[in-house]
Amino acid sequence: MMRATPRATARPALRRLLVGAAASVAAAGSLAAVSPAAYAQADAPDLLSPPRLGGGPDRDHLTVTVRNAGGGADGTFELYCGPDGGSHPDPRGACAALERDTRWGQDVFAPAPEGGFCTMQYGGPATAHVTGTWAGRPVDATYDRRDGCEIARWDRLVPLLPDMKSDMRGDGGA
Repeated sequence: MMRATPRATARPALRRLLVGAAASVAAAGSLAAVSPAAYAQADAPDLLSPPRLGGGPDRDHLTVTVRNAGGGADGTFELYCGPDGGSHPDPRGACAALERDTRWGQDVFAPAPEGGFCTMQYGGPATAHVTGTWAGRPVDATYDRRDGCEIARWDRLVPLLPDMKSDMRGDGGA
C-alpha cells in the first residue's frame, strides 16, 4: 500500500489554483484588448459624459403637447435646454425640473410601475405628450391624471407640464 506524501496531495490543489489564476488573467487581458478608440467610435451614446451644453445639434429638445388642462395651458410648446429656450411658458423651470429628476440608470419619462398601489382619485381630463431628445436619448412619453400614481408622475415634472392645482391656475380648476 502506497502512502501519499504531503507534497503529493498539495500538487492537485496547487495546480487548480494556478490554472484558475491563469484563466482569470486571460479573461482580464481579453477585456483590455479593445482600444479606447473603439469605444469612442461605438454607435451607442456615451452615457458616462454629461449632456453637451451650447446651441449645437446635440442640445436637448422636447416638444410638449398639452390638452384639456384649461386655464390657457393647452397647446404645443417647444423646449430647448442647455441653453434654455423655446416657446414653452417656463423654459428655465422646465429644464430645471428635468435636471432635478434625471438620475443615472433611470428614465425620467418612465411610465408608472405596473401593478403598483395607486389611490383611486381622479385628477381631471388633462393629457400631455412629450417627444424629442433628453440627455442624448429619444423621448416619447404620455401623461394623464387618471389615478394617484399618474397624478404624482405628472406633478413631478411641473413646470414642464402645467401645474394643475386649482389655486395656482386661477380658474377654480374648471
